[in-house]
Formats: sequence, C-alpha cells, structure tokens
Amino acid sequence: MADLNKLLTDISRSIVDDPDGVTVTEISNENGTVCFELNVSENDVGKVIGRHGRIAKAIRMVMKAAASTEGKRVSVDIR
Repeated sequence: MADLNKLLTDISRSIVDDPDGVTVTEISNENGTVCFELNVSENDVGKVIGRHGRIAKAIRMVMKAAASTEGKRVSVDIR
C-alpha cells in the first residue's frame, strides 16, 4: 500500500499551490477496505475537489484502478 500512498501524495502535490501542506494518512478498515485521508491546506481544498467534484472523482477513480491491480479496495476522503 506504500505505492498507493505515494501515488495519492504525488497527484495531490501536483495540483495544489502549497505542496508541503499535503499529508496522506492510511487507515485499514475491518472489511478489508483501505481508507486514505487526504489533508490539504484550507486554500487548496477547492483545487483538489475541483468544479462540481470532477478532480476529486478523477483522483478516486485513479486510486481505485491502481488498487484493483493489487486486489484491494480503497476510498479517499479529502479534508
């Protein structure tokens, strides 16, 4: 899962104005799903979410595709 963590971090840092404000926390659920909490600075939340949530949806789709190659399920929460 370290590769997925790095993938999410790299994608997020390329979008925001303050890349040092990006942190990713990995939480494993009891049902086998891995939840990634993406924390960005308050000024960059809108950039990560995008207009009508398009960027957030794209990030989640990329993460799900990358996780499926490992046979895992993931979710991404943006905070």
